[in-house]
Formats: sequence, C-alpha cells, structure tokens
Amino acid sequence: MTERLSRRRLFGVAGAGAAALGVGAAAGVVGERTLSPEPVANAETAAAVPFHGAHQAGIVTPAQDRMHFVALDVTTSSREELQDLLREWTVAAERMTRGLEAFEHGAVGGVPEAAPKDTGEALDLPASALTLTIGFGLSLFDDRFGLADKRPAALKELPHFAGDDLDPARSGGDICLQACANDPQVAVHAIRNLVRIGFGKVVVRWSQLGFGRTSSTSTSQATPRNLFGFKDGTRNLKAEEAAELEKHVWVQDGEDQAWLAGGTYLVARRIRMHIEIWDRTTLLEQEQIIGRDKGEGAPLGQVKEFDKPDFDVAGEGGLPQIPATAHIRLASKEALGGVRILRRGYNFIDGSDGLGHLDAGLFFVAFMRDAHKQFVPMQRALSTQDEMMEYVEHTGSGLYAVPPGVGSGGYWGSGLFTGSP
Repeated sequence: MTERLSRRRLFGVAGAGAAALGVGAAAGVVGERTLSPEPVANAETAAAVPFHGAHQAGIVTPAQDRMHFVALDVTTSSREELQDLLREWTVAAERMTRGLEAFEHGAVGGVPEAAPKDTGEALDLPASALTLTIGFGLSLFDDRFGLADKRPAALKELPHFAGDDLDPARSGGDICLQACANDPQVAVHAIRNLVRIGFGKVVVRWSQLGFGRTSSTSTSQATPRNLFGFKDGTRNLKAEEAAELEKHVWVQDGEDQAWLAGGTYLVARRIRMHIEIWDRTTLLEQEQIIGRDKGEGAPLGQVKEFDKPDFDVAGEGGLPQIPATAHIRLASKEALGGVRILRRGYNFIDGSDGLGHLDAGLFFVAFMRDAHKQFVPMQRALSTQDEMMEYVEHTGSGLYAVPPGVGSGGYWGSGLFTGSP
C-alpha cells in the first residue's frame, strides 16, 4: 500500500488525453411517416423494445451501448399535477421507444407559429432499442403529495461508506429516469423531451451520460471491458436466469408496498476512476487487485473467463492465488452469503478535472430486491478491504424504488395514487 501511495504522489499530476467517439445512424419510422430506409449495420440494435410488460424495460433488457440518466426534483406542490405528468410521460415514453416523436407531428407538421412539441433531433433515426425506466427517490415521499404512507420500507438513505466523497449536487432526487439505447442521440432525445414535458413541474437535479456498457445482462452478449481495461461483470445476473431474478431482483407480492410488487430498487453510483495512476501500475499488480487475468478474463488460477473462481487454490508461498483483497473475491456471492445484484453500468468521460486528468470512470447502476440487504454489505466490504479503492472514489449516489411495468392504458407509478391521499 505504501508503494501505491507513493506512486500516486509521484504520478498524480500527470496529464492525459481523451478520445472522441463516433456514432452511426440509420433512417426508420418518424412520427406517423415511413421514410425510405437506409442499410442498417445490425437490425437488432436498431429494433424497438416493447414498452409494456410485467416489468419495466431497461432492467433485464440486453444492455444497450449508450445511456442518459437524469435525476429530477419535483417543483409543483400539486398531487394532481404530478399524477398528470406521470401519465403524459408514459404516453410520450411509449411512443419514443417505438421510434416515434414524443407527440404526433411534434417536430414538424404542427402550428408553424408555435414551438414544436418534439425537439426533432431523433427524426430519421430508428428506435435503436431505446428503453425508458423510471424510479422514485426517498424525498418524493415527504408531505407534499400525500405519499408518506406509500414509502417502501427498504427505501431509506444509504449509509456513508469508507472513502465516499459524495457531491450533493450529484446525488439523490425525487425521480430518476434512465434512457438506454444503441444510439446516444436517441437516448438524449428521450430524456430531453421528457424533461421538456415536465417544464414547470420538475427541474433537473443532476444527470450522467454513459458510453460502452460495463456489464452483460444476457447470455447472448459478450462481456465488455471497463476503463481499467478488464472484462467487467462476468458473473452478473442474466435475463435468462428467471429463478435468480425472482430471488435477487424483483420485489415479491406482499413483501413491501403493494404498488412495488414486481418492481425493484435501483442503486446509482458515480465512481471516479484515477485512470492515469492505474495506467502506471504493473500488469501483475493490476491482475492481483482485480483477481482475473487481463487478456482472457479468467479468474486467477483458472483458464477461461467463465471458469468458476477457486478462492481456496494456493499459489506461490501457499498464499491464495486470488488475494484476500481482490475485487472479485470481495464482491462474490461466496463472500457475501449468496447475495447477488443485477449490474447495468456504463463508462463515462466528463472532460478534464482542470489538473490535466480525465474526469472519467464508471457510472454504476444496479437493480436489486433490497439495497440494504444486497448492495450495502457488498459496498461495505469493498470500501474497507478492496485494494481497488486506492484507484477510485465514489462522487455521486442515488437509491430509487422502481415500480413494475405498465399495462396497456396504465401509467408509470399509478399505484402511488390509489386510495385517499
């Protein structure tokens, strides 16, 4: 540890450059008009994901390549206005996930003397597997809207973890919206238009753009790499593991508030990664910190990525080949009494920190049945024992209750408003 601290002091002022990201687009359905399609490199990445269902899309949906996440504060004090906004959002969200404008003839074709109802930057772009997912923060359940008795028991503040450096301006919020798509412009368009619909009723508290998924949520997907260059999320829960999802992700009927049955909890953490320092760490040490080899992604002591880690196999000197402080050991279900979570994070680069370093890292997003029984013990172990903590710091945080999916004719969070306020 002393050597690594010295290395940070030595290299902490080193500068770094950033790479630009290119994006392709293809034509598709716009509003109610069908355009002449251009060739699409991968029809699956351009296809629409169904909006309606037992669970919200964007959770077990095969993780898309781009994300735009926003946390909002509600400024209206009217319960009815909040309810109407959720209805309007639901209609617009369902349209946009089909590759349509937020409103019919919203970008063009309306009254020329009026501002367009849709901002128009997604015209000519396909649906790009857009999913929109909503969640509700603890602060929404105060005395403004008569929702205090609808607050789920597990929706309570996360504790402070060792090493946290949380920015209040990048934490919390009454409502969160997650847009995931295979085209960043489609994701940004969706959030932009939902925020626009909410003008006068909500304001943006904080937001995060993400690129390059850092986990796989389906067995059909290859494991991606994070900004440390390692495969990330090899042992993540997958959409095909229905029984495991019931056990670890979906809130069960009768377990908590009735309106949350079939829903889940979303934990968001903005994790700054000190990549310049990591880049000057030896390959051997990097692999010891992670607990996997960097090329194949195999657990140390094994051969293939998906080989089961053997936390007892001894290496040189009789010490475990996967160190006691290795990330994959501390985050494993074996070390946590069987606890698992569904990870759905993204890389981010938010320019420079003004000292010649990239403000870059992992926007950690995960879904689980109870954050205090799943995420909290995991993060406590990582924050106090994981050697990777030398290279990262948590700068933003949020916990949100995610309602179940929407049926035809329903709307996001409708269960919040059943019964008398």
